[in-house]
Amino acid sequence: MQAHERAIPATMIRPLVVADLADYKAMRDEMLLAHPEAFTSDADAEKSKEPADYLQRLGLDRREGGHFLLGAWVGRRLVGAIGCERETRLKVRHVGHIVGMMVRPEERGRHVGRALLDACIGAARQTQGMEMLTLSVTAGNAAAIGLYATSGFTPYGTLPRAIKVGAAYHDKLHMQLVL
Repeated sequence: MQAHERAIPATMIRPLVVADLADYKAMRDEMLLAHPEAFTSDADAEKSKEPADYLQRLGLDRREGGHFLLGAWVGRRLVGAIGCERETRLKVRHVGHIVGMMVRPEERGRHVGRALLDACIGAARQTQGMEMLTLSVTAGNAAAIGLYATSGFTPYGTLPRAIKVGAAYHDKLHMQLVL
């Protein structure tokens, strides 16, 4: 290895557990503050929450599966996350929604987002009765849209002015993937 090169530690993708919620909340708070246009949640409103407030995202109470939160870890540091929230009502239980995709800035370009998305799609495909995933992405986020498109997601509509940050509006592109 040359002096200017550095070893890139391996990234491990796994479901988050209760003990991970403090790390998840800390990373989420950072991402909401750094990228207000990317999330429908507001950093100021969310910072007062406790880690336990995210317990439902783990899907521990969902016997039918399809409701989970995955994390990307480099050593003991949480560097990314993605959630899947499955509908509970009978007529739409075949649909899961990808939520809260985030990767720390220093890990971008290392394919952490791709690994998270692939793991999420794989878990959804293993869930009995899950037939489709949907997501929304800020329309100007070309990198994220490209990532989703190369994984097979296709757009099905745009919600203009979906997010308002201060005086600025941001459209949300809606995408779907049939599993």
